[in-house]
Amino acid sequence: MIAVIQAGGAGTRLKSITGDLPKPMVDIFGKPILQWQIESMMRSGIKEFYFVVSASSTAIQSFFGGGEKFGCTIHYIVEEKPLGSGGALAYLTKKIQRDFVLCFGDLMLDIDWKRFMAFHKEKESIITAFAHPNSHPYDSDVLLTGAEDKILAVLSKNQKRDFFYENLTNAGLYCVSPTLLDTFDEDEPRKMDFEKDLLLPTIACGGAFAYRSSEYVKDAGTPDRYEQVTKDCKNGIISKKCLKNPQKAIFLDRDGTINVFGDYVTEPAKLKLIPGAAKAIQRINASPYLAVCITNQPVVARGETTFEQLHEIHNKLEDLLGNEGSYLDGIYFCPHHPDKGFPGEVPELKIDCSSRKPKIGMLLKAKERFNIDFFSSWFIGDTCQDVQTGINAGCRTVLLTGGDPHPYAKYPDAKPNHICKTLDEAVDLIMKLEA
Repeated sequence: MIAVIQAGGAGTRLKSITGDLPKPMVDIFGKPILQWQIESMMRSGIKEFYFVVSASSTAIQSFFGGGEKFGCTIHYIVEEKPLGSGGALAYLTKKIQRDFVLCFGDLMLDIDWKRFMAFHKEKESIITAFAHPNSHPYDSDVLLTGAEDKILAVLSKNQKRDFFYENLTNAGLYCVSPTLLDTFDEDEPRKMDFEKDLLLPTIACGGAFAYRSSEYVKDAGTPDRYEQVTKDCKNGIISKKCLKNPQKAIFLDRDGTINVFGDYVTEPAKLKLIPGAAKAIQRINASPYLAVCITNQPVVARGETTFEQLHEIHNKLEDLLGNEGSYLDGIYFCPHHPDKGFPGEVPELKIDCSSRKPKIGMLLKAKERFNIDFFSSWFIGDTCQDVQTGINAGCRTVLLTGGDPHPYAKYPDAKPNHICKTLDEAVDLIMKLEA
């Protein structure tokens, strides 16, 4: 694999920390952020790099040289004049003939690059954007996706939002096909914005996909963000989040655990958060655990709602959580139901499947996506069916008594490790046990 790193940022907002050094040279525990990047990439086998640098600064070339002391090869693309976030790719048209990684030089990260590239190749994508949820989607650009994670549009933070949308933001990290370089003229490079001039047209032609990940990718481009990534680095969070390492998760039931228990939620208007649930999930987000929702939704099989309506319901759930500063790393649902005889039911969904709780098919999908270690994970829900699901997967379990009024109706012999009233209380318990 090859990586192209946009390292020409002047770092004006970090001047108080970097002085005259370019932004990618900002120091984090004795190493410039650019070194953290290439070391992460090299652990996945990336050995060749192209650094796009400004002609006005030689600090990067002086420090990294040709890459010999780091065990890699580094080439330099020197911009005599600023070409924006995409224009310098014109100089690579004859130099790169295979898929490559494109990274911006102010990102602190550690990810499984092979997994990222494998997704890109599987989709035969032109541009694959590394995407993740965040705690403030309401003032972020978000990606709107369709089937198979194809990107349909970028919703600007300045656009009016009078509909529910998923919490999925672009991290500024990409896998790129060399076919994108065919659009450039090496002899006449021009200033280009990567998102506006390259990503959006690729989305329009159906060639862009979103790679969803829980891994740590954050920019350190302001003093506040620099302080946060430095803290996260010190606490080991960055490396722990890398999917090369087994992850811990707190699996969450939906109805009666996150949202208010009542009639079946068949439309967005019926979904309301339990007070304190967003705060509890926010605490999970700040911990080494992933927050993953696992929910049976037989209302689809019974014909009481559609896949499209369920998608809208989950978009509202992500909206409500995001408005309170929290997010889910993943939502998995089972639309099936084994019992027949409902008016309007969908026959092909009336099956005894491998995903419906207490079976663990949904958890296995999450395990594959996030490299989750079940034995280090928890399952929290408001019924013994949830408890049995956790037991079947080998997770520790918490039964909530503040949701379904009949938590023992099914699988009454399933014994939870702990019993709590609310999600907030359960998360507090887990954090104390892990301290």
